[in-house]
Amino acid sequence: MRILLTGTQGQLGTDLLPLLKQQGEVVGVSRAQCDLSSVDAIKKLVAEVRPSVIVNPAAYTAVNEAEVQRDLAYAINSTAAGVMAEEARKLGAMFIHYSTDYVFDGNKVGAYTESDEPQPLNVYGASKLAGERAIASTGGRYLILRTSWVYGANGSNFLLTIRRLARERKELRVVDDQVGAPTSTLQLAWATARLVKQLSGKIEDVFPSGIYHATAGDSTTWCGFARAIVEALRDQDTFKVEQILGISSSEYPTPARRPLNSVLCNNKFENTFGFKLHGWQAGLAEVVHEIRLRESQS
Repeated sequence: MRILLTGTQGQLGTDLLPLLKQQGEVVGVSRAQCDLSSVDAIKKLVAEVRPSVIVNPAAYTAVNEAEVQRDLAYAINSTAAGVMAEEARKLGAMFIHYSTDYVFDGNKVGAYTESDEPQPLNVYGASKLAGERAIASTGGRYLILRTSWVYGANGSNFLLTIRRLARERKELRVVDDQVGAPTSTLQLAWATARLVKQLSGKIEDVFPSGIYHATAGDSTTWCGFARAIVEALRDQDTFKVEQILGISSSEYPTPARRPLNSVLCNNKFENTFGFKLHGWQAGLAEVVHEIRLRESQS
């Protein structure tokens, strides 16, 4: 099996690469190696690699910047995704793509299911929703995994930001009225590799194409997550922070609006594929272990 993996230097792509190599031959490309804002570059890449699976974690993820870089966000999150899906269809290949909780407005009481109507609040969410629809319109074999609050041991993310701030400040003020499921790149990578192994032998007419919610189990607020991060890292880090205060979203205005409820229901994923991601607390412990392991080896 030949697998084309985009975004190999991104936080999810970094964790996907070694696991996908266990499933077959992987051709990995970074942003520098393939400009996903170029349709021609994407078509050329897929034609040269001729993969049986395309895994696409590459995305424009700067939520606030997307409000002013709308065209670039749509080019990468929508147009590029649709082109890759179409090229995959031509080859009869499987296309695996990642979307976001931000396709919803957060006004629902309870967890969002795949049948709930998307209503994004910001350009990033709208561009990812457009990508979902572009992929589906190709009629090829695809999985769209909607996930939330992604973080890991590398890259730029909430966990690493909180770790840095906890070393610098005695008090942190973190939004406490947005609820979601922090989902680690390690768990997403593990789940993706398992899907590739599970689905690669299926013929097209039984391949369960569609959108699936794939987040960590349970939920918390950003403030709750920040407190858990500090607690998990405190044993070996030198932190100045003495208290983490919860604040409202209105006290921390951002260019892009965020949904208050980002909790996604994972039942469809579990019922279809027979497994689920761990709870967010277990995912956090796994990432902390990975951080310690990398630091001990450096």
